[in-house]
Amino acid sequence: MASGDLRAELECSVCLNIYTDPVMLRCGHNFCRVCIDRVLDTQEGSGGYSCPECREKFPDRPALHSLAGEHRGHQVEMLGEASEKKKETLRNVLQKLLTKREETEERVQSLQEHRRKVEEEAAGDTERVTVLFRDLRRRLEDLEKRILREISGRAERISISIRDLEIKKEELSRKMRHIEELCNMTDPLTVLQESDTGDLCDTEDGDNEDRERREKLLHDGGGLGVAGISHTLHTLSDIIRGVNVDFYIQGAADILLDVNTAHNNLHISDDRKTVSWSHRIQNRPETPERFQCSQVLSSQSFSSGRHYWEVDVGGSDWWRVGMCYPSIERGGLESVIGRNKKSWGLFRYHDQYGVEHDNKEILLPPNISSNRVRISLDYEAGRISFYDLCHPIRHLLTFTTTFTEPLHAGICVERGCIKICGGNQEM
Repeated sequence: MASGDLRAELECSVCLNIYTDPVMLRCGHNFCRVCIDRVLDTQEGSGGYSCPECREKFPDRPALHSLAGEHRGHQVEMLGEASEKKKETLRNVLQKLLTKREETEERVQSLQEHRRKVEEEAAGDTERVTVLFRDLRRRLEDLEKRILREISGRAERISISIRDLEIKKEELSRKMRHIEELCNMTDPLTVLQESDTGDLCDTEDGDNEDRERREKLLHDGGGLGVAGISHTLHTLSDIIRGVNVDFYIQGAADILLDVNTAHNNLHISDDRKTVSWSHRIQNRPETPERFQCSQVLSSQSFSSGRHYWEVDVGGSDWWRVGMCYPSIERGGLESVIGRNKKSWGLFRYHDQYGVEHDNKEILLPPNISSNRVRISLDYEAGRISFYDLCHPIRHLLTFTTTFTEPLHAGICVERGCIKICGGNQEM
């Protein structure tokens, strides 16, 4: 029953309030006992009584009955019973609201905790980015000053060279005039007494050296030189184009392969830089860390910092390279780089390229133009990135996560060979 209907059912038509000590006339209408008594009192001596609701007449003062039993064809509840039912309904609603409030509070707490973590991570990222770009600006400013010095110095050095040539020209003119004077003399004794004329021509070799030096100076401009400055500016352009995807990389030590992890059909070179597939079993001892698939890990591991390493993949058309946790499985398909949660890899099968993690492949366009690829790691930021070392360098894809173990470089090769090109410090 709606609250409006319930109130109308319990409202006295005389005082328009909820019944107080409700009673009922024979006609079935209800009133407060005090209200109907007052109405009936006013009707005394008028020759009869009537219901103030329906005007039904009664010859004698009607008896008043308590409000229970049948009412206009339906069961009328006692006020207390109706109230208890209403309270029970309200209690059920209250319990549902309490449950929803608790759920909302839990969500608020969870979001507050997530916000706290995000703020902490943002603070760390902000500090790293600030330091990085401060260092980058310093390096660029130093390089700018150096290049500008070289550019302005080129004209000065050329001016010095011109001045030296002018002096040389005057010297040559003086010697020419002296020789001409000797040639015009008629006294043979005077000509013969002149100092050795070889001294007059001993500058030829020096002139050749000066000429080579001057030509080099005019071409290079000294210092960085025209070609050097052009190369530097071109390199800066490449850095600017790539800074939005790879600005966080710093460097790593050279990668060496761990023979103890190498599958027995993989041949590892003496310098531990090249791995190749061989049909000849290598007869290494079977140990828990040795792979049962054609893979090998690096002996180094990385648990902090920003690093990269490069691989020459031109000797194979069936390979995988990437980063792995040391707890990666050593046997079965789940041990292959990229086919589990503990590794991230770039792969090539014939002409198909792709990246993979947790057995989820992302295929790449088959237009990788270089035989060298780069794998970059930013441990704190949780990033592993792959690049095609074409010109300019092309970013292929970046995985982002939170690392829980140190990371090793990993290589899988099923035909041909792959060579590690070494790691370097990126400036």
